[in-house]
This record gives sequence, structure tokens and C-alpha cells, in this order.
Amino acid sequence: MTRANAWKPTRAVALSLLSWLALLSSPLWLADADLGRLAQLVCYGMLAVSLAFAWHQVGLLCFGQALFFGLGAYLCALASKGLLPGLPASPWLGVLLATLGGAAAAALLGLSLFVGRVIKGAFFGIITLCACAIAERVATNWNAIGGLNGVLDIPPPALWGGLDLLDPRAGLWVIAGLAALSAALLAALAASPWGTVLRGIAVDEQRVATFGYPVARHKIVAFALSGAVAGLAGALFAGQFGFVGPSTIGFTLSTEALIWVSIGGRQSLTAALAGAIGIKYLEGLLSDTLGEYWLLALGLLLVAVVMYFPRGLFGGLLSDPLPARLRRLP
Repeated sequence: MTRANAWKPTRAVALSLLSWLALLSSPLWLADADLGRLAQLVCYGMLAVSLAFAWHQVGLLCFGQALFFGLGAYLCALASKGLLPGLPASPWLGVLLATLGGAAAAALLGLSLFVGRVIKGAFFGIITLCACAIAERVATNWNAIGGLNGVLDIPPPALWGGLDLLDPRAGLWVIAGLAALSAALLAALAASPWGTVLRGIAVDEQRVATFGYPVARHKIVAFALSGAVAGLAGALFAGQFGFVGPSTIGFTLSTEALIWVSIGGRQSLTAALAGAIGIKYLEGLLSDTLGEYWLLALGLLLVAVVMYFPRGLFGGLLSDPLPARLRRLP
């Protein structure tokens, strides 16, 4: 390995760590109003991280990632308000149920798509898109979960010293900390021998199957992990925002997540999170300056990034090829 090739992974790791350090230290130098907005954007960033893991590591381009985000948000909202039969009203119980619910939903969807058949590529995207659209329609017409009006006045999870998730500084530290732990776990799995198998599946799953690996099982587990992180993000969003509606589980949010990951860079979890936060901030600026034409400007930006930055705006800086010892199948 040349000196340049040895330096690249170190540079990518260093830049990623600096990015997370800047996020975790932001409560020390940002105003309270900015901290509340940033906390919500980090929840969106976690959704982007979950999609980037499934897309880059396993080749699962999910057009319905908001399905798990919205399911987690609804589970947390209902548990926080004591609307789940037989369970006490507890926001933190809602966070746990949201994480498990997102994982279970992704695992069940994976079981139906990966076992006994090969559903991938555009067909996988179409099916997840349909599942997301069905879930949004069900949420819109199900009065038990608020219907079109959604669930209002969701109590936030309590923190230390009488604070809760709505406190600007404490809330951001908790949300950013959970986002960092989630990204670190997924990154560690991606750098493990199991992650090498997943990348092999993304490239040529038939060849990996000939080596004796249970491809369907690996895809289901990876997809379930992605759903768990998305469900956790939805729960934190519900506790921070205080409202959950059908749009939280719908096609529009799933499309936005695809844009965030494409612009940020799917090769790096940190790049995906940066793409989500940056694009959501940019949306606000464009809507204030361009009015109704802001969406056109965002579309032109996406086209430019796809054409001239195939690895995303941040992917080239925050991701590099793994060392050869991590590229070998175990």
C-alpha cells in the first residue's frame, strides 16, 4: 500500500470525527433557537444514516425508508400518551418500542421479499414505495391514531435534573449522542468481516451465495438494523417536535431522504447525515429568498450533484476504500 493510499482512510476518519465533534459541541456555542432546530434536523439525519447503510452496504435502495421512521414516531407518540393497551404511559418506553418496531417491520418486509425469491433493484424500490404509500393512506384514515390530524401534544422524554428532550442544550446532546452511537455501531459493522459480506452481496449476491453464505439472512438482518435506526430517529423526532402526522410515514419524506443521501454521499454515514442537515437548512434559505421557486433550485442542485459529484458533496472527503484486509471475505 502506498503512502497516499494509507493516508486516505486516516483522513476520512479524522474528518468524520471532527464533524461529529462539531455537532456534539454545538450546544456550547449556538443560540437556543438554533439548537432546537438543529435537534430536529439531526433526527432527519439519522433517517439518512439508516438509508445510507442499507443502500451502500447491501445495495438496498429503499424508496420507503420513512415507513420505519413514521412507524417509530407513531409508536413513541402512542406509548408516551398511554394509548397502547396494557402499557403504561412512558416516553422512554415509546422510544424502545419505536426502535424494536422499526426493526421488526423491516425484518418482516425483508422476509417477504428476500426468502425464496430474488427481489432487488428497481423492483425492491417499487415494492417499498407501495408499502410506504399504503402506510400513509392507512394512517390518514385510521381514527384511532388521529387520522389526518395525527397525534398532538406528545410529552417529551424526561432527562436529568428536571429537564426533558425539549430543553435546547440537553435535548440536542441526547439526540446527537444517540445519533453518534447509532452511526458508530453501523460503521463498526460495516468495517467488520460481516460488512465485507454485505458489500459482496451488494455487488453480486449470486457469487456470494456460491461461497455458502446465507444471502437472504444477511440482507434481512442488515435491513432490520436500518429499520431500527430509522425507528429510533422517528421516536426522537416525535418527542422533540411534539406532533406526528401521516406525512411522517409517507412518500414525500422518503423521497427527501433519498435526496439527502444522494447529495451528501451514500458511501459515508457521516456524509449522509451532513447532507440531511445541510439540505434542510438550505430549503429554509431558498424558500425565503426564492419563494415558490425554491423547489426548482433544489432540483437543479440535485441534478448537478448527480452529474458532477457522483459520490456526493461530502462522500469524497468522508469515505475512502477500506484496507485490503477488510475487503477479503472471511
